[in-house]
Amino acid sequence: MESSSDEEEVRTFVQVLSEKYNPENFPYGQGIEVVAFTHLPGSPFKDRLFLPSNLVLSGCEISKAGDKSDIAAFCAHVVELDLSNNKLEDWGEICTIVSNVPHLDFLNLSKNPLSAMELESSMAHVFSRVRQLVLINTHVSWDTVHKLTQHTPELEELFLCLNGYNTVAESQTSCQSLRLLQITNNQLQEWVEVRKFGLMYPSLDTLVLANNSVHSVGDTQETLQHLFPNLRSISLNNSGLSKWEDIERLNFFPKLEEVKAKGIPLLEPYSTYERRSLLLAQLPSVVVLNGSAVSNGEREDAERFFIRYHQDRPEQELPQRYHILVSKYGQLAPLAEVDLSPRSTMVDVRWGERVEAVRLSLEQTVDDLKKHLRALLQLPTSGMRLFYINREMCSVFGPEELKCGCRALHSYSIRDGDEILVVPKVKSRCSSSNL
Repeated sequence: MESSSDEEEVRTFVQVLSEKYNPENFPYGQGIEVVAFTHLPGSPFKDRLFLPSNLVLSGCEISKAGDKSDIAAFCAHVVELDLSNNKLEDWGEICTIVSNVPHLDFLNLSKNPLSAMELESSMAHVFSRVRQLVLINTHVSWDTVHKLTQHTPELEELFLCLNGYNTVAESQTSCQSLRLLQITNNQLQEWVEVRKFGLMYPSLDTLVLANNSVHSVGDTQETLQHLFPNLRSISLNNSGLSKWEDIERLNFFPKLEEVKAKGIPLLEPYSTYERRSLLLAQLPSVVVLNGSAVSNGEREDAERFFIRYHQDRPEQELPQRYHILVSKYGQLAPLAEVDLSPRSTMVDVRWGERVEAVRLSLEQTVDDLKKHLRALLQLPTSGMRLFYINREMCSVFGPEELKCGCRALHSYSIRDGDEILVVPKVKSRCSSSNL
């Protein structure tokens, strides 16, 4: 009797599909594609279902596939399939579903218990059309991952987050098509594990390693150039990097232009402005840092700051990048007036005929100031230009536009009684201050 009861509780893909997308749930006019087929004898389906091309069957307690003829009849046009947070643990059932969805491009199997059973090589070919594969929090084995990548010649994006990996098992066969690997929230620590991705995925464009414990970037320039010839973007947020040498080695990736490195031990002692400036100065090829685009003006400011930051150190402690930048800009005089400690000042904000006294935290950036003024003046940040007017020197220098959204206010040496002029934009934007 118990087994009969258990059988009745089994939820199949076919059953859930029929329940969720039956005509009673989707009346005409809701933008759902209507797919009509001849009613199959013995099928739980009505004569038609209203099926979109992207099926979302997340959290439906599915553990079995159901009749493959039904799946084939109703899923001929489906390109995206979300089966996350179900009870699928048998790769045979998953293969029955996938093999009957002929145009499947995106497959999400996240939060299914896939650790106990291995995928058979003889079944892996059914995934050959998949371009995006999401296996987050499945604890799927590396052996199964390799079988999947070996049989998906067009796979471009692979998501392996939250799978408890502390090592990476190598594959004898590389996946030439993979461009994005997201493997966040695992327990990878040693660079010797990370470097295996270069061997297995030689076309890798984006590597997201956030929330692992990777504590160094190892290997020589020649090795990194060979292993990651196409890597354009890397995320090392909340990793364990603690040495500037590891940041310098990022320059060894020949095509790297985007870096994320928030929350690393190396940067804890520095202010927000110092962190970004020191990182930028060490990464001359990076055009997007921590999600924000780098302007030419910001790069020059950062490189000059880098020189001044290091210039009083003993010769043997100077980083190599210091000498390169000195050859570019020459020896710079210290800026005694620049105070990087958090403080505030009172300024007059002028907008047309209106003048408001506003207290500013000089640790704020220009973007922060715009957001503050948006509420005060009821003017969108994209619709305002800001100019700083030094009360004592305005007759000599005139207004200075605050162009760089990432730049801290203290770097402009703003003092009590100075003025911020707000000018509404009247022309179309030529740049974005919110990057």
